[in-house]
Amino acid sequence: MVAKKTGLGKGLDRLIPADQMKSSVGEKEGVREIRIAEIEPNRKQPRKNFDEDALLELAESIKQFGVIQPLIVQKKENHYEIIAGERRWRAAKQAGIKKVPVIVKEYTPQEVMEISLIENIQREDLNPIEEALAFKNLLEEFNLKQDEVAERVSKSRTAVTNSIRLLKLNEDVQQMVIDGMISTGHARALLSLEDKELQKITADKIFDEKLSVRETEKLVKDIQNGKAKKKRPEKVNSFIYKDIEEKIKAILGTKVTIDHKANNKGKITIEYYSNDELERIVDLMENMR
Repeated sequence: MVAKKTGLGKGLDRLIPADQMKSSVGEKEGVREIRIAEIEPNRKQPRKNFDEDALLELAESIKQFGVIQPLIVQKKENHYEIIAGERRWRAAKQAGIKKVPVIVKEYTPQEVMEISLIENIQREDLNPIEEALAFKNLLEEFNLKQDEVAERVSKSRTAVTNSIRLLKLNEDVQQMVIDGMISTGHARALLSLEDKELQKITADKIFDEKLSVRETEKLVKDIQNGKAKKKRPEKVNSFIYKDIEEKIKAILGTKVTIDHKANNKGKITIEYYSNDELERIVDLMENMR
């Protein structure tokens, strides 16, 4: 598995010198090996989801070549905490490696979060919701401003703002973004709908009908203009009245259609296919009185 090469952003280069990030075992003073059992992940690591197939590929590579790039860790009371390299640590465990190369450093809690976030962003490992939560944590825990966060992660202020706005979505919709069922473009279009329940209904429609982002934007505008407000009731009612149709059909023994109109009005159509069948239906209904 060939890792995608990305340059260090200004923020990460400031916190971890580039030569340390690129050093291999034995190439740089300060690199040492620690038993993998003594190392634990950072509980505030922004990345929560790891691609199991990709981890398996990396584990196979580690079996052949070892862990080439050291993990960055810091000493805790009775263990070492990962600052950068949790994916390598997980893959090494899968590969059955007993010791891994590390660089031991000391960082403030804010620097730990910045490093974890920057590393994941550069490797494109975070899903959009994980990234948004990480930005929000930097803002709230360390009282940073959005432009300060943007500078640290080498992104525009607008990008950070748009990312954080995704957290205003219905939680089920956020999960759909995490699962790749809808894109961030779809999600941003849904932000125009303040009703979170309506966001979820619309997101389901996007996924079911495979709508493009442009089609989604048009759908959202239609909803806001009142053109699509009846979508949900129609769907629910069609299910209800279809069930009633089946119940009447079972009683009368012939096809029955319910045409439900607005304002809870409508008509019931009972079909017959001969005069004898008509008389049978009439007799049956008379006996029900």
